[in-house]
Amino acid sequence: MRFYDPKGLRYGIPTYPFRLAPDGLATRRQLRARGLRPGGQDVAAQVLWRSRRYRGGVRVAYLYRLDLALPVRPMTLARWTALEKANAARRTCPRCGRDAGYVIPASLGMCVACADAPALAA
Repeated sequence: MRFYDPKGLRYGIPTYPFRLAPDGLATRRQLRARGLRPGGQDVAAQVLWRSRRYRGGVRVAYLYRLDLALPVRPMTLARWTALEKANAARRTCPRCGRDAGYVIPASLGMCVACADAPALAA
């Protein structure tokens, strides 16, 4: 098998093909689904697989040990407030200053109404 290297001799860390990682290891997304986080631990292994969509042709998912994972920190009032402010800033147009009601596209840098205004004036 191309990506099977459990001792980490070829890739530097233990490497497994898609869906063949041993029990006790999980990706960040899998940890989060269990209410856990890596908690500062180093990457324990990786999963590699071929992908035609990805530019380099090979995708990687890093794996963390479940026994070293920590519980997710609970959301405090201060964290909720900071998240609310950050999301409001993403919705506020820098040109007209009003809440657009959606996240301002990074490609435009302003709300759609402000981006279309020069085209309508011409």
